[in-house]
Amino acid sequence: MVTNPMPSMPIRFWNDPDGSRYHDSYFDTYPGVWRHGDWITLTSRGSVVIHGRSDSTLNRQGVRMGSADIYEAVERLPEIKESLVVGIEQPDGGYWMPLFVHLAPGATLDDDLTDRIRKTIRTQLSPRHVPDEIIEVPGIPHTLTGKRIEVPVKRLLQGTPLEKAVNPGSIDNLDLLAHYQELARTRP
Repeated sequence: MVTNPMPSMPIRFWNDPDGSRYHDSYFDTYPGVWRHGDWITLTSRGSVVIHGRSDSTLNRQGVRMGSADIYEAVERLPEIKESLVVGIEQPDGGYWMPLFVHLAPGATLDDDLTDRIRKTIRTQLSPRHVPDEIIEVPGIPHTLTGKRIEVPVKRLLQGTPLEKAVNPGSIDNLDLLAHYQELARTRP
């Protein structure tokens, strides 16, 4: 736990005059304790590869898995340029886990590719973490520092308005979020 300031710790967000978004992002879970985390790999060169947020862990039927594990397996397929997965608790007690895929040029999300994605996750990771749906998207949104924005996408899919789900000034391509908003509007 981090209870004292750290050099890499943000002290506020732009366009958050009352500090509410900052508080909700880092101090909502444990009052007075900064909570932030990413799955990372330290390379032999001393650099860091950021794989995804540890606080957006998938929890399917009590079995937890990091989204980074799914990305690593799925993105080995040459047809997948990038992916994003979220787990969304449903009001009826269910759990919806869609996998969004941004395809490589020339690739098509057909039955064959869908089956290979499902088989890759089932055999390399966990049968419980095979996604409920595989959805083609025009791109995966990131923060300006290159991290996939899983939690804001999850919030959008749960019906949170864009301005509350994400700080628009922190996203590399805000237009991509329109696709997720539309999906939230049209999904039963």
